[in-house]
Amino acid sequence: MAKYKIRVKKSAEKELRKIPKKKLIKIIDQIGSLADNPHPPGSKKLTNQEKYRIRIGNYRVLYYVEDDILTIFVIKVGHRKEIYC
Repeated sequence: MAKYKIRVKKSAEKELRKIPKKKLIKIIDQIGSLADNPHPPGSKKLTNQEKYRIRIGNYRVLYYVEDDILTIFVIKVGHRKEIYC
C-alpha cells in the first residue's frame, strides 16, 4: 500500500497546542499512523460529508482523504464536546 502524506491545517495546529502533553503524544501517534492506513478500524465517515473521524480517548481528529494525490488533510482536532460545533 502506498504511503500517504499528512497535511495539517493551521487551525488544527493551533488546536493541537491547547491539548495537554500526555494526550497530545497519543493523538500525534494516531495521526501519524494514518499515513499507512487512512481508514483504520474505528474510523467513521461523517454523515453527508466527505470527512472521517478517529477517536483518541475523549478527543477526535477530523480529516479527509485525497486518494488521487495520496494526501490526508487533518482539518480539526479537539475534545468530543467541542469538535462538532
